[in-house]
Amino acid sequence: MPVYRSIRELDWPLLIVTLALCTLGVLQIYSATLGTRWQDAWWKQIVWVVTGIAMMWVIASVDYHSLLGARVIYLYIASLVLLVITGFAGNKVFGSTRWIKIAGFTLQTSEFVKIVLILLMAKSLTDLKTEELNWKDLAKLAGFVAVPMALVMKEPDLGTALTYIPILICGVLMAGMRWKYILVITGILMVSLPIGYHFLKPYQKDRLVSFIYPDRDPKGTGFQVIQSRIAVGNGGMWGRGAKESSQTHLGFLPVPHTDFIFSSFAEEHGFVGIVVALVLYFLLIMQVVQNAQTATDRAGLYICMGVAALLLFHVLVNVGMVVGRMPITGIPLPLMSSGGSNTWSIFLMLGLVNSVRLRRFVN
Repeated sequence: MPVYRSIRELDWPLLIVTLALCTLGVLQIYSATLGTRWQDAWWKQIVWVVTGIAMMWVIASVDYHSLLGARVIYLYIASLVLLVITGFAGNKVFGSTRWIKIAGFTLQTSEFVKIVLILLMAKSLTDLKTEELNWKDLAKLAGFVAVPMALVMKEPDLGTALTYIPILICGVLMAGMRWKYILVITGILMVSLPIGYHFLKPYQKDRLVSFIYPDRDPKGTGFQVIQSRIAVGNGGMWGRGAKESSQTHLGFLPVPHTDFIFSSFAEEHGFVGIVVALVLYFLLIMQVVQNAQTATDRAGLYICMGVAALLLFHVLVNVGMVVGRMPITGIPLPLMSSGGSNTWSIFLMLGLVNSVRLRRFVN
């Protein structure tokens, strides 16, 4: 495919919305970290965005079908090996061993597993060539997701591990699953969740409970939820502005440029700013879904819908977390939260979406 044609046929509305969200993120990171030890995070985010765009272009230029053969199995095995290595030899930060140094870069390997799982799910579901999944198929697909989930939870990183679930759920629902299977699985989850709760780390248990009753321990486990809700409420209709955002600049918000960047954004830009950001996320996800609808085969459909499901999960959980409607799980806000690994992984996923789009123009 000629280069000029592939550039012309890229999903430009998707790219424009993506860059708009990245711009909001960089500006908010700059504002939230001004005068703090993270004040250089904004230009690092610019570097990650620029390199992410290059990665997106490279992946878009690759035929996604070439990634769905034996290569995806090798990628899956390699990702599991990297997770094991990270668990044993990774850098420990805030009590979790999630990062590993590769070629001079400190990467969170669990972020890139999402891409592999999307590809693996697309290959597995396409190979089934059936309109309805049976128990054997479900067990196989669940096993593919359960293994990396267990390794990531061991780090421990419950938030990232949970992001693998929407990829599985979206895949099996798109492939076709009988209602009786859904009811049985729901029943199993209802029984197993209370049991699984006892295997969580103490701080994970506190997070799951504190968002419901933060006032029980306002200076401990409920502190983050309370301060985040105050920040969102402080924003009012139009926001307080960068210099007047007390929660952000007086240190009440923990890591205001990563997990709680939406709280900081809400305080500075108010309800109007929140609406603008959420509309941009809606347009981004709908554009990915539109590419799924126009995909030339089921594999392309599964890839795009897997990306859309993951983005939706990230946004819902992060926004729900900062307003006190969901537990604090450390799931970043896509394209706005500071972080190289998450930014790169999102751009790589959008590259896959563009790869699906570009294949429509190949004779």
